[in-house]
Amino acid sequence: MELPELPECPVCLQNYDGASTIPRVLGCGHSACEVCLAKLPHRYPETIRCPACTQLVKYPQNGAAALPKNIDLLSLSLSLSPPQNPNPNSDDPRKPRQQSADEEVFKFLPRLWSDEFYSAWKDWVVGYDAVLVEKEERARLCDSGAAVGLVQVGFLERLGDSKFEFSYNVRVMKCLSEMTEEERRELGLLLRGSGRQCRRIGKVYGFWGNVEDGVLYLVCESQNGRFEEKLRGLRNGDGFGRDGLCGFGVIGMEVCEAVMGLHSEGFVGGGFGVSCFGFDEFGHVFVDLNEVLVMGRKVWRSVGDSVSGRKGIGAEEMGVMFGSLLKDEAFVSMEVLFEVLKKEGIAVECESSKYMVGYGSDVWSLACVLLSLLLGKEFSEEIGNMNHICDHSMYASWIERVGDLLDSRLGSEYASLRVTLCKCLNYDPASRPLVIDVMICIRELIIKPQYDIMAGLERPVKENSTSCCLILGELCQMPKKMSETQKEHELQGKEVGGGADFDQVDEGRSENGFVDGLAEGKVKSKVLQGHRDSITALAVGGEFLFSSSFDKTIHVWSLQDFCHVHTFKGHEHTIKALIYVDEEKPLCISGDSGGGIFIWSTCSPLGQEPLKILYEQKDWRFSGIHALAFRTGYIYTGSGDRTVKAWSMQDGTISCTMSGHKSVVSTLAVCDSVLYSGSWDGTIRLWSLSDHSPLAVLGEDTSGTVVSVLSLAADRHVLIATHENGCLKVWRNDVFMKSIKMHNGAVFATGLDGKWLFTGGLDKTVNVQEWSGDEFQTDFRPIGSIPCDSVITTLLCWQGKLFVGYANRNIMVFYYGK
Repeated sequence: MELPELPECPVCLQNYDGASTIPRVLGCGHSACEVCLAKLPHRYPETIRCPACTQLVKYPQNGAAALPKNIDLLSLSLSLSPPQNPNPNSDDPRKPRQQSADEEVFKFLPRLWSDEFYSAWKDWVVGYDAVLVEKEERARLCDSGAAVGLVQVGFLERLGDSKFEFSYNVRVMKCLSEMTEEERRELGLLLRGSGRQCRRIGKVYGFWGNVEDGVLYLVCESQNGRFEEKLRGLRNGDGFGRDGLCGFGVIGMEVCEAVMGLHSEGFVGGGFGVSCFGFDEFGHVFVDLNEVLVMGRKVWRSVGDSVSGRKGIGAEEMGVMFGSLLKDEAFVSMEVLFEVLKKEGIAVECESSKYMVGYGSDVWSLACVLLSLLLGKEFSEEIGNMNHICDHSMYASWIERVGDLLDSRLGSEYASLRVTLCKCLNYDPASRPLVIDVMICIRELIIKPQYDIMAGLERPVKENSTSCCLILGELCQMPKKMSETQKEHELQGKEVGGGADFDQVDEGRSENGFVDGLAEGKVKSKVLQGHRDSITALAVGGEFLFSSSFDKTIHVWSLQDFCHVHTFKGHEHTIKALIYVDEEKPLCISGDSGGGIFIWSTCSPLGQEPLKILYEQKDWRFSGIHALAFRTGYIYTGSGDRTVKAWSMQDGTISCTMSGHKSVVSTLAVCDSVLYSGSWDGTIRLWSLSDHSPLAVLGEDTSGTVVSVLSLAADRHVLIATHENGCLKVWRNDVFMKSIKMHNGAVFATGLDGKWLFTGGLDKTVNVQEWSGDEFQTDFRPIGSIPCDSVITTLLCWQGKLFVGYANRNIMVFYYGK
């Protein structure tokens, strides 16, 4: 047998019993228990928010006990056998699921990515004006002047021929969302490793999009020029002589520490060159991730050019390829090169291709860097003989020759360093020493072994498993992929994929819609012409779009094909406000600067004369009707005499005059049971629609600065106001949340549909924002903009269409069309 649904308090979820839980009726018609009502916050005097519908209602001065009891709920509760209190944390299948505000989305505006994806990546977007490019792939940060390197990782969203322009942030985020999961995983590892402030790894600042060439770059710390300058003479000459071994020891130890820092973050470089290291501002050596990635891409490009169209290569060709890379100071170990060839689908005739890539691979590359610094040209010449790496005997003889060069440079005094460096060049990675062992041997050039305390410390060996090998990763393979993607990008600018966070792909991405369609040219636009002066208001109702103008007329347009249907004439003054009402019969209501309120029938056939005309009483303060709103039998007008008036639809009389504003009431909005009025005095007043009493005042500036309110948009808990100075202010449950600069100049129009906010004004631009938030914070994400050729005076969102009215007499309609 199905259990009865017992009445309960919406706050404490306790059943009403008439003793401890007494239902009290609020002005909105909902009930809550007396105890909970007394504990709810009273943000404004004599008002309270209903816990059921969240509307502001009147609250008596002497408390909840003065509110009437809900006798019906109490009788029902007492007449039924009370079951045990339900668990408030469980979902009752008997209760219908209510659609939340977060689920209300503008029909043709998709969620481009999830909130989790946006939160994970938004802080890594470098501002478009934060980087100054000096030359190709070299730049500086504008705020600090620090040198940075730029590594191409993708392409920004192309604008194409569409009038819609994605914002800079959206173009960067969309590029990230289109990457593969593995590419984003590697980028996430680099960003997180840099975020832990390991000073042996160069900083990764984030992603910067060059809007001129349409390329997205990874911005990395790069002091490579300073490092090259300090070591150029040594590397191009004979390296460090015996008198300079102490200097080599200092630099060599720093290089070893930098490689160990990279390993501590779970990275294997896969290969290094002298250019992969730099000096930071404190004179310490760090790994330049920018140069490591650049060198890795050089390896892939070189291999690709050598084996293009082939299925296998021999040992001799392998040796030539390996020697060519070493001559270019791309010191990659044999096992890394074998792995690159394997990923290219190339079979290698060499038994040594079985070795795995790991931390030992970096030891081989590290030894080559140290030998290049220590021996100079002698090592460079010896590298030229590296053409038989697949022949073990010939490779062993090459190591012996390198050892002889070290003997002549170091002498017998530092034999242990010679032995260690030669072991680093072993074919088998497992037989190579650890990086820390190499560093200890180099310390002997500075500190005698008997005085080196560190040499006797126990050193745990980390397992040879890694999170990411940079050279073998997706980031270094990107140029090959991007060369194909770039062609599609240039021709079509297609969009793919999506993402959720650093390591996951977003599976919940919506289908193409309004914003995507605008960028792809799939959203069509149509210009409606006919007015002879600036458009002042737009309204939709029935099968028609209504537009008013300073030319004192109202044009009626078909929503089917946007053709002109009819013109309402009769106003003697400029029309400033327009609304559509659908009660007993559909009506169009307009208000003009002379105080006239015209009521027009929209039933077919459309007539020439208004059904009724109402006039405000004029006095010396009068300046006409500036705003209109409607709710259940009343027309509300915002007037130049600083009042809001409620007009009865039955007899056309003024039922109530709401006073309080100190200047023109410029805009009105109705949401649930509250009327919002915005004024040139900079404030927003809330009025109860049940008795037209004042509820609250928002936006009072104690500093004395007054910025006119020009438009309002209300949706359940959220109120958005736009101002004359281009700012937008947000309140949630009447609590001020945020103020942001949205436009350069006055914002005359705003439209809110679900999470999508459209604003337009004096700067001739329609901005599209996605807003999100809760009781603690509000966030606006710039999606894009529509540049216009005239000032935007009004706009309207309706069923996936965007109507924009201009000061140049035209109306633009944007709608989805395949």
